[in-house]
Amino acid sequence: MDFMAQHANPILLLLGLALFPRITTAIMMLTGGLLSGGLLWWLGWVFAPHLLVAFLSLPYWHSNPALVIVAWFFALCGTGGEAETARRKFLR
Repeated sequence: MDFMAQHANPILLLLGLALFPRITTAIMMLTGGLLSGGLLWWLGWVFAPHLLVAFLSLPYWHSNPALVIVAWFFALCGTGGEAETARRKFLR
């Protein structure tokens, strides 16, 4: 199924997942829109939420490859940016 057809407000969801992945996935879990996937899912949610979102986008590759590419772009940039910011903050 296509991502845009499956979710009620896909643009708002995509912006939330790109900018606030922990909050958005937590809200989706509470509303039943996203189920947890076990220990690795929770470790991803805690330590690398952008990568978790990118992995969750993989089932949509056949119907919307641009969505998956953008998700992985945000994952790599977001996780790297967070790591660099944390490194600068703690090295002061």
